[in-house]
Amino acid sequence: MERPASPASVAALDVFADVLSQGDTGTTDDAFYSRLCEAVCQLTRMERAVLFRYDSALRRVRAAGAHGIPLEVFADERFSVESAPMARRSLAEDRVIEAWDDLDEVLPARYVDLLRTAHVICTPMAAAGRWVGVILGDRARDAPALDDAERELLWTLGKTAALAAVARIATSQSERAAQLEHRLDLAREVHDGVIQRLFGVSLALSGGELSPDARRRAADEVQGALADLRATLQRSLGRAPRPTATTLADELDRLAREHPDLGVVLESGDGAWVPPRLESLVQSVLGEAVRNAHKHAEPTRVAVRLIRADGAFVMEVANDGARGRRRPPSTGMGLRLVAFEALQSGGVVEYGPGEGGVWRVKLVVPDDGD
Repeated sequence: MERPASPASVAALDVFADVLSQGDTGTTDDAFYSRLCEAVCQLTRMERAVLFRYDSALRRVRAAGAHGIPLEVFADERFSVESAPMARRSLAEDRVIEAWDDLDEVLPARYVDLLRTAHVICTPMAAAGRWVGVILGDRARDAPALDDAERELLWTLGKTAALAAVARIATSQSERAAQLEHRLDLAREVHDGVIQRLFGVSLALSGGELSPDARRRAADEVQGALADLRATLQRSLGRAPRPTATTLADELDRLAREHPDLGVVLESGDGAWVPPRLESLVQSVLGEAVRNAHKHAEPTRVAVRLIRADGAFVMEVANDGARGRRRPPSTGMGLRLVAFEALQSGGVVEYGPGEGGVWRVKLVVPDDGD
């Protein structure tokens, strides 16, 4: 005979069903995961909760949602299973872990300062052997230890949160796959239309002197190719930059701390110059430039220069990692993808070796003040 579901489990499913029903495509990840944290606190009498998960776009673990404590507190902090043994143990053993004392040994110092007087609870978010993240919550220090029912409820909530996160990730991957297919369709259109027209014109021009009729046909073909290209470029060119709640100045500070060996520095300009509508794009290009330098070169300095002039915003990221190399560093796929993002805003991304063995990534995008 099967054991009936407990009232707490039913309540948990009801609350999570409500959260999921609100998690439409217009909801940001931070808002979605913060609602999950709020639901966990409502169901388990925890005072505060923070959800950590791996962000594939940023390629690091980050605080994706919080309740009872500002999410911004964790914006610049690094969190991983290496720096938080409590999280590793919870995920590896797939069980809820509690701690009252010696928090320095199980959590990064930043979190110990915030939770020192608390009874800390770590709930794993794992599904099908996949470590999705953890939920760190706290109660008053004098609160009793979890009983079996509370521990089972938290474990169930962690599983449910993991499944919700995996479903959201799968939806995002499906959208990216559709965008890739869209880009392939655009490439086929350009090849079948524009390139074929221009190829025909090139064959005609290579044949020597053209008659007036042949020149007119060549001119018509060139005009037709331009019209096809213009119509193609009016369509969406792929992925758009992800919304961001941070600023370029904050992102520069974070990258400088995360990669102290690269010497990331703002050499000229002001982070406040970035138009709000371009923040996501600029940060995306900066992140890919730094990752490219870290992966493919050995720089001692990554200099960022910002310029606003003649109705354009310009960011140049130069690293000296190409000095002394027999061949220039290779370029990651990320830079090619952010070039598509720049096109969405009417901009362009250029990259390649510069003078003195310096590798440069340059973003130029119109800035009309709108």
